[in-house]
Amino acid sequence: MKLAELRKLSIRNQSRIHFRLRNGMECILSEHGIAQVPGLKGIPDFNLEEELAAASEFLLEPAGIPDKKNDKKNLPRSRSLTRAELAGMTAGSPAAGTAPEHDDE
Repeated sequence: MKLAELRKLSIRNQSRIHFRLRNGMECILSEHGIAQVPGLKGIPDFNLEEELAAASEFLLEPAGIPDKKNDKKNLPRSRSLTRAELAGMTAGSPAAGTAPEHDDE
């Protein structure tokens, strides 16, 4: 599972994906596909691809702002996922921009 795959998933699902870095910080992939490390105050001494490879637990959080008309009980909730579960979500969804092949003959 690569960072690019998670970025596409976060955009497609309009969700934020959180995972812990080995140094105790957290990486958040926004619903816009942007990786952010809150609290980072300079050039990082780590590689996010390597940190992602070491991560085993993820938090999937819906990014939508609740509409006042909607009942809060029906809103999607944040959920904790294992690496295998998240990898299944990235593998199971079609890549953006890929269309099924058609035989025009």
